[in-house]
Amino acid sequence: MLYREAGDFKTSYGEDNQTFPIRFDRRAYWVLLVVAAVVLPFLVTDYWANAFLVPFLIYAIAALGLNILTGYCGQVSLGTGGFMAVGAYSSYKLMTAFAWMDMVTVTILSGVITAIVGAAFGLPSLRIKGFYLAVATLAAQFFLVWLFNRVGWFYNYSASGQINAPERTLFGLEITGPNTEAWAQYLFCLFFVVILAWVARNLTRGTVGRQWMAIRDMDIAAEIIGVNPLRAKLTAFAVSSFFVGVSGSLFFTVYLGAVEVGEAFGIQKSFLVLFMVIIGGLGSIFGSFAGAAFLVLLPVVLKIVGVDLLGWPTDIVAHLNLVVVGGLIVFFLVVEPHGLAQLWRLTKEKLRLWPFPH
Repeated sequence: MLYREAGDFKTSYGEDNQTFPIRFDRRAYWVLLVVAAVVLPFLVTDYWANAFLVPFLIYAIAALGLNILTGYCGQVSLGTGGFMAVGAYSSYKLMTAFAWMDMVTVTILSGVITAIVGAAFGLPSLRIKGFYLAVATLAAQFFLVWLFNRVGWFYNYSASGQINAPERTLFGLEITGPNTEAWAQYLFCLFFVVILAWVARNLTRGTVGRQWMAIRDMDIAAEIIGVNPLRAKLTAFAVSSFFVGVSGSLFFTVYLGAVEVGEAFGIQKSFLVLFMVIIGGLGSIFGSFAGAAFLVLLPVVLKIVGVDLLGWPTDIVAHLNLVVVGGLIVFFLVVEPHGLAQLWRLTKEKLRLWPFPH
């Protein structure tokens, strides 16, 4: 087997502590990145780009953000949809107010605005936690949706209450608008996914990440050993909200192009991202990608098999999707709380020892 550590020597602490300490993993990562950035844009069809790849990348960023807050810092949040709406409406206001601003700047600034809002709504975490914090973030979800519905300034007093992304180009390629190529949308989202995944990985492995995990495991003990709970919790809310705001901005500007806050960023969106984190695995970067890929691909596969091949009614397939997701959530919570990420770790351990028994 190729998946072996024999002969893969480390000569420094930095080499031993790198993200992919096994040479095979490092090579596989670079091959995957090259294929995703260079090969896929020329092979993928518009259908698969719009049905799977683009939403997968956007939801992966949102799942990363929620995993930082819930998986690494232990702060339960049910307001992900509302914070995605903050990112979407921030990008809309920036694009309409500053026509000269490029899309990269718009997306980053939308994340920054969402981080500020998220830190403000994270203040209750200093006094409450667990179920009560979940209820507080749920209240933030409903408040933000109500705010964007009722205050006309956010949607420029449009009669329909809907916001539409203006056309924007980057390096001569149209990124937003009706004439955008699917592969251009995919590459734009891939750029943010790679950067933010790298940021999340380094944050969670550093001092900030260790403080988050100390708060998650036992906040009183963490405070005794010198961790500042105010700084740790608010930074977790801010960083998480930044990721979620970027995903909301991409979801509006690049993927949908036009949204109405109640339909696009309702409570269902918050639960969808939460289910991605639960199924993928709490406290895992890979789990965020695995959960997002699974829940985005599942409806597509069920439609192809159920509707196209077996001829089942569309509503039956939609209900089957809910049943499968609900069953998997119960399964992972009872049998494997660490989700698909833990199953992947166990598989890798088996491969490293195969064919010898474990």
